[in-house]
Amino acid sequence: MTDDILQVAGKVALITGGGAGIGRATADLFAEAGIRLAIAENDPTRLADLRAAMPDALIVDADVRDRDDVARLIQEVEDRFGRLDILVNNVGDYLKITSFFADSTEEEWEALYGVNLLHMFRVTKAALPLMKKTGPGGAIINLSTVEAFRGIPRATVYAAFKSAITGFTQSLAVELGADGIRVNAIAPETTDTAQITADSKVPLANRPHIGTWFPMGRFGRGEDSAGAALYLASERLSGWVTGTSMVVDGGVLAAGAWMRMQGKDTFTHLPIIAADGYTDIE
Repeated sequence: MTDDILQVAGKVALITGGGAGIGRATADLFAEAGIRLAIAENDPTRLADLRAAMPDALIVDADVRDRDDVARLIQEVEDRFGRLDILVNNVGDYLKITSFFADSTEEEWEALYGVNLLHMFRVTKAALPLMKKTGPGGAIINLSTVEAFRGIPRATVYAAFKSAITGFTQSLAVELGADGIRVNAIAPETTDTAQITADSKVPLANRPHIGTWFPMGRFGRGEDSAGAALYLASERLSGWVTGTSMVVDGGVLAAGAWMRMQGKDTFTHLPIIAADGYTDIE
């Protein structure tokens, strides 16, 4: 961007899990806006790709579930930049754990907790001293999901941790208001990422239905949530926005169960498909 109308150029952002999907789309857009980047990633292929594509960024091989890695990550950010203005807690995954709650295990609960909530606590707490030293001002952006605001069977524990992000975001926003640090969340619907390649997996027979499943007529893309993140990172645009969750879902949550019937200006709240392409059906 040639003109810094967002007033973010030169700021420093840390993005966790920035090697693919929403995280990578956010990194690309932030770089375009002139934001200096630190990215945490622990996948070797993605690390190599990031280092090749973003030679000026700080790319750190770190598992943000690990407290020692988190401490080292924040120290590297401080050593390189001396400041931190924006934190994007992007990491999250359902880990392909789907079952009825009665059949779930405590080991699965622990795994889901670590990747969806505990790391957010650890990274945020570790980053706050540097953000406060950088301030006043700053933005923390937590990636959640639309499933935090509706029931999702066979993913009860995952949804519980995502719902907890809402409470964490709201309460932390109140705590940090005096420091000028805004805390918000982004809650996407099904988005094509490395975890869910939804669009391409829809069976050919059901592809005409894609336009009926979402009021906006398509699955989400990484850049949809990245745009929301850039808005929330810009104090000029969202300087009085804190403690909120921005739903990025193509209108699905507003629609509830209602879907447009194929080729008609008529709606139904009854199921009209046998398979969606990304839900495992035997």
